[in-house]
Amino acid sequence: MCHIIRCLHIKPGFCDCVLNDVQKVTHHKQSFAKFSKILYIFGFYYKIPAEIKILEGWSFYMIYREDKVSGNKLSTLGLGCMRFPFDKKETERMILAAIEGGVNFFDTAYIYPNSEATLGEILAKNNKRKDIYIATKLPLPMCKSASDFDKFFNEQLRRLHTDYIDYYFIHNISDCADWEKLQKLGIEQWVAEKKKTGQIRHIGFSYHGVCDEFIRLLDAYAWEFCMIQYNYYDENYQAGKKGLQAAAEKGMAVIIMEPLLGGTLATGLPKQAVDVFVKANPDLAPADWALWWLWNQSEVTVVLSGMSSTQILENNLRSVKNFRPLSDTELSVYTDVIDVFRKSYKINCTGCNYCLPCPKMINIPACFSAYNMSYIKGYVKGMALHVTSTAGATSNPKSPRLCNQCGKCEKQCPQKLPIRNDLKKVAGRFEHLPMRMAIAILRRIMMR
Repeated sequence: MCHIIRCLHIKPGFCDCVLNDVQKVTHHKQSFAKFSKILYIFGFYYKIPAEIKILEGWSFYMIYREDKVSGNKLSTLGLGCMRFPFDKKETERMILAAIEGGVNFFDTAYIYPNSEATLGEILAKNNKRKDIYIATKLPLPMCKSASDFDKFFNEQLRRLHTDYIDYYFIHNISDCADWEKLQKLGIEQWVAEKKKTGQIRHIGFSYHGVCDEFIRLLDAYAWEFCMIQYNYYDENYQAGKKGLQAAAEKGMAVIIMEPLLGGTLATGLPKQAVDVFVKANPDLAPADWALWWLWNQSEVTVVLSGMSSTQILENNLRSVKNFRPLSDTELSVYTDVIDVFRKSYKINCTGCNYCLPCPKMINIPACFSAYNMSYIKGYVKGMALHVTSTAGATSNPKSPRLCNQCGKCEKQCPQKLPIRNDLKKVAGRFEHLPMRMAIAILRRIMMR
């Protein structure tokens, strides 16, 4: 069972309450002592019930889960820094409000436009670097030689106004071949040296590929954490639930990206799906349902939300504050919502993954998910999913056009889908000549 820490913020850093196996509260901050008598009145003493009481009007209430490798206590809500507001002052307000609200995991990347530099500048200006954990990423497709590791890393340190990175990802691994390429360049020795000097505290990877390759990758190196795309709409997408559980069993912290599927599960649901949620609980927004589904799983360490305004941040912090374990009845609501989605499917794939592994490494369920999404939420949304699910911007894409018509997948499919024909539909929709040319240009830019 995960260690869960719940923190009440009177002022940043004033209170840090750790709920361990025997439900004992440990007060870490000396400045907290003056509040101990007040808190005792409201049930905060050496032993407390599982549900911690909160005074109305106090600031947001954060839940933390332990990274078992490091012992770090990470906020279950992390701030994804790819979608900062255009207004820099608004970005600063949002980052500071997130820290005050208890968020301590900030995720950025070398390739996110102006993200590292903006985050670093704001943290340095407000002396907040040591209050949070910074996660950023080595741009795998851009690494051509061993010298590139230092080139990118040193630039990231400069942008972030720091001399160390807490959580360093190898960005966008799609299969073991990607990792083997880096091994040949000496990545393991490079990481070991950076960890020895303290410049990299912990090493992990973000993943976009099929589940079987993810499982293999877990055993390929002494990873400390990983990042996967995971949400209730696509429980078996890419690494999926099986991958989540495998990583957690190894003691790795698991960071979740795309919990709201680029906002679709927050503001882009079909009306019938929204009605299902409202009927079940009118007090919860669709975004709450999506986040709660993830926090309900003990294997999930941090859920990243790419927040673009202080209002979205406040909504997410409120969702953390109100979170409670879901009942069986509530969990069944997700099935009803997914059924609404499936009525709009063009390819009736359930994402069971029985068709995998494909001899050509095609992520068949992910291809079908992108195809269906392009009709449900529009071509651009579907195309974005297709590029990530096929590793389209990497040097080793897994295009549905690679299908050699062996038919192995169709023999395993419980739905008896004409998979080979459906893959042709996917290729026809997403990989016509103009789009292949556009993806080739993107690939060339990414690999410079």
